[in-house]
Amino acid sequence: MTIKSFVRKLIPGFVLSIYHYKLALLGALIYGFPSRKLIIIGVTGTSGKSTTVDLITKILERSGEKVASISTIRFKIANKEWKNNLKMTMPGRFKIQKFLRQAVNAGCKYVVLEVASEGVKQSRHKFIKFDSAVFTNLSPEHIESHGGFEKYRKAKLKFFKAVKNKHFINIDDENAKYFIEIKAKEIIKFSLGDVKNLKVDESGSSFQLQDTKFQIQLMGQFNVYNALCAICVANSYGVSLDVCKDALEKAKGIEGRMEVVVKNPFTVIVDYAHTPEQLENVYKTLNPRPLTLDPKLICVLGSCGGGRDKWKRPVLGELASKYCNEIIVTNEDPYDENPEQIIDKVIMGITNHKSQITNYKKILDRKEAIKTALKLAKVNDTVIITGKGSEPLMCLANGKKIAWSDKEIVKQEMGEFAEKF
Repeated sequence: MTIKSFVRKLIPGFVLSIYHYKLALLGALIYGFPSRKLIIIGVTGTSGKSTTVDLITKILERSGEKVASISTIRFKIANKEWKNNLKMTMPGRFKIQKFLRQAVNAGCKYVVLEVASEGVKQSRHKFIKFDSAVFTNLSPEHIESHGGFEKYRKAKLKFFKAVKNKHFINIDDENAKYFIEIKAKEIIKFSLGDVKNLKVDESGSSFQLQDTKFQIQLMGQFNVYNALCAICVANSYGVSLDVCKDALEKAKGIEGRMEVVVKNPFTVIVDYAHTPEQLENVYKTLNPRPLTLDPKLICVLGSCGGGRDKWKRPVLGELASKYCNEIIVTNEDPYDENPEQIIDKVIMGITNHKSQITNYKKILDRKEAIKTALKLAKVNDTVIITGKGSEPLMCLANGKKIAWSDKEIVKQEMGEFAEKF
């Protein structure tokens, strides 16, 4: 346990709440309440937030507007963008208010923000004048931190309650009913039922919305939801479906989200999926028929440490056992936990699965695990590496962080394997 986390345990919750609230107010005061001069769209949910933020940004830019955005992946102000290396979705109160001031100074009209439950818990959304709140979906995550799924959902609802103008809600999600109950001037619902002629394959997705046909490069039904959400938001702000179509059909996705790193002689994909729902969506997209023998799906996965969502570790292993032909369980971000014990919990889910799959490997060194997966792959197989996506750091014990990139490791190792083919 770090000194910081130890001190937090000693301070009563209400004192921390007051502290976070006052920091938010101070940040807004210092930078002159910049959100009052912007149209701010906040995207919350469990999955798809970063991609949805990116797609909304691309559509608004295509319509001719200057846009700023913050996601787990990156910061962007008009034509300038840089990586989010903070290991947090929402920056601290001062950083986020400074960013908004910079967006105003750059002449931006819109800001699209990824809103995390942890950020809401710490009042990072306070004193930001959100014009819209967007709900993508909800599944168990950060359960230990929030003290249960209901409290996790409550944090998302708290954000919606703070936004009075527009609410965008994915009504296909079973938790939508809680968000619909919250009052707003305008409530806009979206559903997969809104589209016609939906087709999803390894090249992307196609669908029709009203009289407009879309052909997007993003894989998976979950990305259709992200695109549909972005269309609804942009359309509400006066952007035509034709402009939405033009922007989305050019979108190639974002780094670390179903990112194809290698196409030949086999496919290698890096993805951030770290919850059961996210992981199953990824596996279903790549192998819709569980355990198809040829071509093979080879997966590299682990689970985050630091006491985060321990319940999900065996569940992730069980999902890998259900969909993958070869499984390599490895280290992810252990923080102060024993990485061997984290891995063993994932393996427990593999061995307990009814298929009794035996072709799994336990490799603590993540680089060696990736290298092994590439060695196992043959022509037309798919290697999927999940858990970190584009994250640039690996978090170890005592607050230590080391530079990391799953993508770069794949590129380095594939160079060595070139002669094999």
